[in-house]
Amino acid sequence: MLSGMSLSRLQSLRLDTTAAIAGLIVALVLFPLRFFASQIYITTIPIVVGLGCVLYLLAVRQNEDERTLPTLSGSAAMALPSVVTVGMTVMILVTVLQGARTPLFFAVSSAVGTLLFGQILFTSDRDFHRGLVLFQLVLFAFVFRFTALYATPGYVGIDVWTHMTELSRAIAAEGSLGAIDYDKHFASPFFHLFVVASSLVYDVSLRAGLYLSVGVAMPLSILAVYAAADLLVPARWATFAAAAFSVGSYTVTWGIHLIPTSMGLVFFLAIVYALLRVMRTEYTSRDFSLLVLLSVAVVLTHQVSTFIVLVLLGAAFLAQVVFTADPLGLTQVDGAVSRATKPVNLIGLLVFNFGLSIFVWSLTPFREGSFLGTVLGWFSETLAESAGFLSLASTSGSDEDGAAVPEPETTLLDAVVPYVNELGFLLLFGITLVGCLYVVHRRRAEQSVFTLLLGTGIMLFFVLGLPMFGIRNFIPTRWFAFLYALMAILAAIGLRTLSRDLSPAPIVVVLLLVAVLYPGGMLLAAEGNPDNPVFSEQHERLAYDQSELAAVDTVGEMTGSPAGSEIRPEQRLHTDHPYQTVFERTGAFPSTTSATLPEDGVTEHAYVVYRTTQSEDATYFSSEAGPGYVADPSEERLCRTTQATLYDNGDVRFCGPSSVDG
Repeated sequence: MLSGMSLSRLQSLRLDTTAAIAGLIVALVLFPLRFFASQIYITTIPIVVGLGCVLYLLAVRQNEDERTLPTLSGSAAMALPSVVTVGMTVMILVTVLQGARTPLFFAVSSAVGTLLFGQILFTSDRDFHRGLVLFQLVLFAFVFRFTALYATPGYVGIDVWTHMTELSRAIAAEGSLGAIDYDKHFASPFFHLFVVASSLVYDVSLRAGLYLSVGVAMPLSILAVYAAADLLVPARWATFAAAAFSVGSYTVTWGIHLIPTSMGLVFFLAIVYALLRVMRTEYTSRDFSLLVLLSVAVVLTHQVSTFIVLVLLGAAFLAQVVFTADPLGLTQVDGAVSRATKPVNLIGLLVFNFGLSIFVWSLTPFREGSFLGTVLGWFSETLAESAGFLSLASTSGSDEDGAAVPEPETTLLDAVVPYVNELGFLLLFGITLVGCLYVVHRRRAEQSVFTLLLGTGIMLFFVLGLPMFGIRNFIPTRWFAFLYALMAILAAIGLRTLSRDLSPAPIVVVLLLVAVLYPGGMLLAAEGNPDNPVFSEQHERLAYDQSELAAVDTVGEMTGSPAGSEIRPEQRLHTDHPYQTVFERTGAFPSTTSATLPEDGVTEHAYVVYRTTQSEDATYFSSEAGPGYVADPSEERLCRTTQATLYDNGDVRFCGPSSVDG
């Protein structure tokens, strides 16, 4: 009887306002954590949660009649597409003339992004043309990504060197997948087969094949976000969702650093659309078959992407349970999120995906065992040895004794850059929260939007929650782009809610903040410019110029590229991170690691590679305490005066023992 009374009382609550008030309380509870840890999300998320809840509560108090958005004049709306086109032309010219995506390029890109968002948020219904805006968004995505690929002699990123110079090259050379039967991608080869097939079809190099296949698919994939959002909100706000996802920092990353994660993201976006379509329409067996086919494709493409898909399907199943059991009285929706359908039974799809994933992972070779066994072993080891509340794992891979790592003098720019880096994400997070509060209202709740809500919540737990306990086994940085897709759709719902219900003054401020700060914040974030960071003294460059790549090839030729097992410890090559990864992953010198550089001291290694970037921009070195600190060493600290110069091309110097040293 008591449980019945409690359930009845719960069903009488207005869930959206109750959740908003609870969110305010949670924000107040979490706020003091900033005094125990200085991690960026710990200091900012409580504030953003509080502001999001306050905005929603203010919107609830307003009249819920449709409000007219402040709009641009007809002539201005007509001129904006031409201005955007000119801006994109300038982006291309700047890249070609300066040979890289420089700060000027990103300034122009941010301005173009603001003009694109301005067309979405500030044009009248008469002047808003979704087809034209979507065309500009796709074109902008192509220009922003392909300028980075054009200006980079090799590849952008770290993992791509393994996938292209080792795995894809081996498959192309032998004409058989058996060439990589020692690697975990033997069981998930779609990416490599797609790249190799493209190079053969187009009769181009593997690098060009990569760009013409996965490189082209990434900008086009934003249309899947539009299609998914269009099932829930009007065209203007579906276009906003596509734009918000398109300029997302991690979305840009996987459009430039082209690896299986990129292809997994494309399949994930297709699954989100197909899943929402099944929930929102009178679906057929063909629609469900498409879901199954896409699920199999992800399993055969990328392990982390597969796990993320399992999380999404798990969220969809939880939403099904919520609406089937209906403990909260979630029975109706209104016109804001179309009509409700009966909950779709997804248990079969979830079980199929889970079973197939476990089967494939158990057969996937990884290290000395199977992928599944190795990963579970690592996770168990983490739980036993290093997990704990506020045991914050460093993204740079530092030891737990991180305090002993030399700390460079902190400048004002060093303090500001982390907030610039997260500005776009925090704006998206706040608007997403408003969307989540909106859809939990009983008249608007249904399985589709609850799938997005629960999926976002679970994924945030993996990328923000678990790292607070020192658990990074799930590689949280790989999740953000997938998370952005769900957040962008919920943010479109949230911003539409605010635009309808807030009074004119605050909504104009909110829309201006989104249009001006969001695209610039995302594009200026380190993940948006890995090829040539805007803040080069704070973030490492994950691309290399021609002289640096020539040095890698020359060192490989000079040493004969010996196998790792043939190299004695004293013969190991030492340089900075990330440069050391190129030597390893190209096979030029497999036994290459980060140089140990004592504070105010010199290296003691026999073989060292110095490059001018180490003295000018951010690169990582090890210390006696562990890896992962930034230094700007002089050339003499890496290549000692007592060492001989074995190779020097002006930008890169390879040093070894002198004849005097023997």
